[in-house]
Amino acid sequence: MINVLIWNEYRHERCQKEVGEIYPDGIHGCIGKFLSECEDIKVSYAYLDMENQGISDEILSSTDVLIWWGHMAHDEVTDENVSMICRHINGGMGFIPLHSAHHSKIFKQLMGTSCNLQWRHGDRERIWCAVPSHPIANGVPLHFQLEREEMYGEPFDIPSPDETVFLGWFAGGQVFRSGVTYRRGSGKIFYFQPGHEEYPIYHDRNVQQIIKNAVRWSCPENREHKCIECFMAEILE
Repeated sequence: MINVLIWNEYRHERCQKEVGEIYPDGIHGCIGKFLSECEDIKVSYAYLDMENQGISDEILSSTDVLIWWGHMAHDEVTDENVSMICRHINGGMGFIPLHSAHHSKIFKQLMGTSCNLQWRHGDRERIWCAVPSHPIANGVPLHFQLEREEMYGEPFDIPSPDETVFLGWFAGGQVFRSGVTYRRGSGKIFYFQPGHEEYPIYHDRNVQQIIKNAVRWSCPENREHKCIECFMAEILE
């Protein structure tokens, strides 16, 4: 069983009526619903306004894959929680930052860059599968279309990915590395661009399939919950 923790700010759904109508159970609830259809995935939830922002060492130690959605309150996530999460990723926990989580403190710390990009509201996007043989692309067509999505465009200030699995092309002509993978320590990371809160992106079957695949791909085979810093601390003791 893969233990997945879905973390969501859960702000837009509660303060913007149109977003709440698209995601009445929150973005986390929508993602959790289709992941829970999988017999090998067990879902739990956390959001920003929970005690300690829904994060603790104990929770992360029992989490195989952390899915992260944030947008309007990146700065409210504590530095202590960011360091804790990055430590667990380095120790083997999978990490899937979605859409505007490119500007989360966690992703920027893992990348070591600004993670800035070009953007504008509302455009048609076609997602192209650049590596059809990749496990994250399993069961996904060579291309599919999202009628409305926030445009993210290059240049995208990230290190060169290990793999660029998906490429996005927008009707305005911009292109974007929409699905990229990294390894940090023992942890696998998959950043996936589609997911603006004002559009029903997570209701799309292809998007759902990609996230399901990413959970299975990023799940550690043998999670020891340890990283270099942990081993050094034990040695120094």
